Order: sequence, then structure tokens, then C-alpha cells
Amino acid sequence: AAAANPPSDAAEARFAACVSLSEKDPAKALDEAGAWQIAGGGVLARQCAGLAYATQKRWLPAATAFQQAAEEAERNHDSRAARLWVQAGNASLAAGESAKARSAFDAALASDMLKGAEAGEAHLDRARAAALLKDNVAARTDLDAALKLVPEDPLAWLLSATLARKMEDLPRARKDIAEAAQRAPDEASVAVEAGNIAMLSGATAAARTAWEAAV
Repeated sequence: AAAANPPSDAAEARFAACVSLSEKDPAKALDEAGAWQIAGGGVLARQCAGLAYATQKRWLPAATAFQQAAEEAERNHDSRAARLWVQAGNASLAAGESAKARSAFDAALASDMLKGAEAGEAHLDRARAAALLKDNVAARTDLDAALKLVPEDPLAWLLSATLARKMEDLPRARKDIAEAAQRAPDEASVAVEAGNIAMLSGATAAARTAWEAAV
């Protein structure tokens, strides 16, 4: 979707250069983003700062930078706000700030600007936050939404199976882990969870086979 106030070609070019720099030399990219902010770089300058912090795995300042970019985008009626909220949420998850992450994903989805796969991945991310907060009911609602929108994503099936196991719904867990295995047959985390579910289902030999495959 086009932004209400789309950035100029010069701003887009500067942003692309800043992103490239953030991947090679994030410290210099932060200096560039800071100077750009002072010069009125706005949303793009803040987003570049967030990306540079993320490259350094400095997740809390990354989340703050993305949140500030999202808030500024919202004030400007800029449709990029939703994607920036998703970036803020994922940085917060990486920082271990699950409640803050869920609030960011709430904002992203409430904007109604995410469609299709983007909306599906945001539901998946919000489900991760809810699960970490032990809100299994909310996590199930978001995972079911994600499975409808991104049915080919093996992570969605894996997380759905894991949640079903934790909620003691073994039939659903077995069904969903099979879907995950079909889409990611060589993924160790899928094999580990398949073993967990098999063991709880009383299939010891199948559990051992799955765990050996994971190793």
C-alpha cells in the first residue's frame, strides 16, 4: 500500500544505503541514522537505526527505534506503520519482552493494513508472544488464524502442535506435527516435537526414531 506521504527518491536511496551499511558496519550506520534523524530523516532514519541495533543483537534499543518509527508513521497516516509495529514486536520478543511484543503485534493487526501472508505471519508472531505469556487461549486463536493465511509455513504447524501438546490435545498435536513434518522433513525442531508428542501418546519406538532423526 502506498504511504500517505511517500518518501522522496532521495530519501529512499539514503535509506537503502543506510540499510546496506547497517549490515556491514552497524556502528557507522547508527551514526548515519542519528545524523539523519537530526536532519529530519523521520521514519526511515528511525527504521535504519532499528535495523542497525538488530544487527548488533541489541534488541531493546532496536525495539524502541522501531516503535518510534511506527508511532511517527501513524501520526503521518503512513501505511508503513503496520510493518514497523511487526518489526518492533519481533525485536521485543528477541529481548524477552513478551508483553511489549504482544502490544506491538496488536497495533500492527489493528491497523488492518496487513493482508494475506503478512497478516498471517503477524498472527503467528502474536501467538508466540501469547504462548510465552501463558495465554494459551489467545495463542490458539492466533495460530488458527495464521494457519488459514499461511498454511504452507511449517513453523505455524509446529507451534500449533506444540501448543496442542501443552493443552493436552494429543489428537490435534499429532495431526499438526504431521503437517509440519510434511513441509519441513529435515527440520530438527519438528522431529524433536514429533518425539515429544509420540512419547506422550505411548508410542515409545516412534519417539525414539524421531529424536534420533533430530540428532
